[in-house]
Parts: sequence; C-alpha cells; structure tokens
Amino acid sequence: MYLRFSMQERVRMSELFHAGKNLTEIAIELGRSVSTISREKYRGACGVRHRPYSPFKGEQVARLRSSSRRSGKTKFLRNGKLRKLVDRLLKKHWSPEQIAATLSGRFGGQSNMTVSHETIYAYVFIYARGQLRKDLIACLRQKRPVRRAKANWRKGLINDLVSIEQRPVEVENREIPGHWEGDLVLGKNQKSAIGTLVERTSRAVILVPLAAKDPRTVAKTFAREVKHLPSQMKLSLTYDRGIEMTRHHRLFTARTKMRVYFCHPHSPWERGTCENTNMLVRDFFSKGTDFNTIPRSEIKKVQRLLNERPRKGLGWKTPKEIMENFFALNA
Repeated sequence: MYLRFSMQERVRMSELFHAGKNLTEIAIELGRSVSTISREKYRGACGVRHRPYSPFKGEQVARLRSSSRRSGKTKFLRNGKLRKLVDRLLKKHWSPEQIAATLSGRFGGQSNMTVSHETIYAYVFIYARGQLRKDLIACLRQKRPVRRAKANWRKGLINDLVSIEQRPVEVENREIPGHWEGDLVLGKNQKSAIGTLVERTSRAVILVPLAAKDPRTVAKTFAREVKHLPSQMKLSLTYDRGIEMTRHHRLFTARTKMRVYFCHPHSPWERGTCENTNMLVRDFFSKGTDFNTIPRSEIKKVQRLLNERPRKGLGWKTPKEIMENFFALNA
C-alpha cells in the first residue's frame, strides 16, 4: 500500500541528494520504489532536471494536489462557467484571493459559483496544462513557475547542516560539559522572542534578549552571549531546524568555534533539556508576553533565578554550583 511522504522523509531525501546518493540508494534507505523517489524529486525540483530537490516545494505540491483532490475535481474543474469566469479575472491580473472574495460576495448563496483561493492556486499550478498554464502564471504578480511555500513551512534549507546523528556519544551521555541546546521562546503573536541556551551537563541556562528573530540577529546575538565563556565550555550546540539558524555557519560557528548539530524535523524531544527549560521560562513569561517591552535586566534576573534553583536531576545542587565546581577544577 502506498504511503504519502512525510516532511521528515522529504528532508532526509534532500540530505541524501546533497550527499551524492543516487535514486536507487535513496529508495533502499527510505524503503520506497525508485520510481516513487524519481517522481518526488521531479516535484521537489519544480520539473527542472538540474535544479536541486527542495523538500519544502515537494511538500507544497503534495498539499496543493491534496487540496485540489478534495475540492477542485468535485466542483471547480467540472464547472465550466465558474472556470471561465476565474480565467477571465486572472487575465485581468486579479489575485486568487481577490477572485475568491469577489465571487463569495457576488454569489454568496450559490455554492456552485464560489471557490477558495487555494483551489484557484491548485488549478493554476497543478491542473492547467501547456500554454494555458503559462498564460495564467504570467497573470500572477510573482510569475513564478511554482508557488512559494508559506512562512510556516520553513523557507529554505539550512546551509552546512550537520545532523544530530553525527553528534559525539559523549554529548548524549552528558559526560563532558560544554555542550549546549538552543531554542527560541516566542512572544505575543510570534512577533518577538528571547533565546534559550542550556548546558546539558549542568542545566545552566543563558537567556538571550533579541532585538529581532531573523537569522542574522539570532546567530550574532547568540555568539555574543557565549563569547565570555571559557573555550572548554564552547564545544557544541544542538538546535532544531528553525529558520533563525540558517546563517549559523558564518555568524555563529565562525565566531564561537562551536559546531551546531541539528535535530530531525519535528523532533523537539531530541533537545529535551532545552524544552524542559523553556517550560520553566514560561513560569515567568506567559505566552502573551511581548518581549520587546521586557528590559534586559528583567530577562537576566530570570536567568539568575533559574541557575540558582536546586534541581533533582543534579542531586539538589544548582546549575550555578555545578558550573562553579567545574571552573574550579579546571582553573
């Protein structure tokens, strides 16, 4: 029985293509047929032979196909009058959102004459063929041959990505201090954030005030926060695949010499220490907090309170005590 590709499989495909694996080798690793891998590569490369495979474009095409199967075939594609009206409005350079809203207002009581903007996009990119497809795409504002993924589909790939699978065993066993986990705690409407950096052995936390959460700001600010640490405490950082770390290599690793390992997609438990710490941070800053209004002094006060709190996992010692003992032994 055929099973749809998961986003995790698509990301793994991208890693294998990047590593130089061929279709057969990838098919064996993922337990798929070679033809299935070939079709997925075609979708994720927008039908261009030499274009790199993008898991996000593959996911996008799959969602558009799924959406169109649910709604487009049953109503829109079979309704010639509605389709001709949509074609005419597209050729006037109306956006799919404008068309959907107008039809809803004009034919609100006639379900056979209304259509969602997602179905219109599916029609343009998936079901229109030949010259008609080219003409309709030319009417769209961006005129791209494939629809760009939405922001919450994780735009772009992380350069120089090193998987958590390559992380040394001593990191997993918490044998050596100096290995950290990182994440963002998002504020109200996801428009602000603070960073959390947690040392795996001591559970010591650094809370990072952020002026913005774009990749450049996050990487540079994280690097500045750990700059004061001794070199033996700057060994590695484990992070998820958030877009805020897409520039980690030049702006974080180059400045700190800390190698960054990335979790598998949608696997927050792989940096569980940071996840648990984020829940502690939420005791002080609720989900409705606007971090742009919180002064640095208050954020650092919470950092101090967390580091001076005894932990059961540390034998009721505090992260601060564990860190001080380590520094004393290595002075």
